Amino acid sequence: MSRASVLPVSFLSWLCASLLSVSALLCLTPPARAASASELSTDAMAALEQLYAQEPRMRELGRKAVGVLVFPSIIKGGLLVGGERGDGALIRRGKVEAFYSISALSFGFQAGAQQFSYALFFMNEPAMAYLDQSDGWSLGAGPSLVVVDQGYAASITTTTVTQDVYAVPFGEQGLMAGMGLEGSKISRMDLN
Repeated sequence: MSRASVLPVSFLSWLCASLLSVSALLCLTPPARAASASELSTDAMAALEQLYAQEPRMRELGRKAVGVLVFPSIIKGGLLVGGERGDGALIRRGKVEAFYSISALSFGFQAGAQQFSYALFFMNEPAMAYLDQSDGWSLGAGPSLVVVDQGYAASITTTTVTQDVYAVPFGEQGLMAGMGLEGSKISRMDLN
């Protein structure tokens, strides 16, 4: 009598349970939204100041940018299948001009949960205009994008800034281990 392997059924069950969990996280959990436009504006400005305090060279990048999109709190979690969600504000000339949400699903070697902040420095008007084109902007599509880590931040000067958009993650809390293939989508939202 031959015996069938339980591994494919167990893996398939686990994968379905993971997908269901992530879907529930993204769909059933109330969005991590600020109570109001005023609160989100305040949180975004405070997060940007926190970034400038941690990485003084980012202030120089902010001065040169035509706009900075700041997500003060993005929540990310998963086990092989993951998701992230957060709301942010576009700051131009020192004032909040619009509000955006970011969301993503990811697949890959990953496990854990994390909360972090994210700032996107738009260095020219065409990159800024691309943000509102179509039905949201997918990171990695459109204007040239560079993710800035601590080592790269140390080398930024006004003469080395050559890309359209600089993405800076900061203020990480929690533990998210591993790598994933991810497509984050940024969409404009209306807050009353």
